[in-house]
Amino acid sequence: MTQIPTLTTARLTLRAPELADFPTIADFYASERSKHVGGPATAEQSWRMLATELGHWQLRGFGRWSVEETATGTLCGVIGAWYPLGWPEPEIGWDLMNGFEGNGYATEAALAALEYTYETLGWTTAISLVSPPNDESRKVARRMGATRDGMFEHERYGTLEIWRHRSPNDLAGGGMEAYA
Repeated sequence: MTQIPTLTTARLTLRAPELADFPTIADFYASERSKHVGGPATAEQSWRMLATELGHWQLRGFGRWSVEETATGTLCGVIGAWYPLGWPEPEIGWDLMNGFEGNGYATEAALAALEYTYETLGWTTAISLVSPPNDESRKVARRMGATRDGMFEHERYGTLEIWRHRSPNDLAGGGMEAYA
């Protein structure tokens, strides 16, 4: 069984997904905000999405963390490394739960996840896939220093923009803070 590490940032704790996250995740997937990431979805479908997050850790040895505000312990997102079958390359992905947009949490957690993939997993590149109408996700990718690198056609999600993150070599000398 893969041991899921815990990461911390100035305001956030990235931890293993758990059953207690389900009500918040189900609320997110039931909302229109989830339309760019497979929703809206029923509670049963949301349950399977939570199981998929945990299963990805077991199958790939990495995955997306449940992200909580450290000060409150409130789940605010699901963010991290993602590479399911059908994806063009390993990705850093982010979903913010309802009511947490506009605080910089997606960028903060995604940068921590990217640093982990480069420093711990040894990745040399990463992308983020963005649904073309999702302006907020595009802004996160830009804040992270990613640049548009083409399009990808997914069998369920349709046309997605590929945003390429700077490589560890591109960041040499500046570290991850070069993204800020």
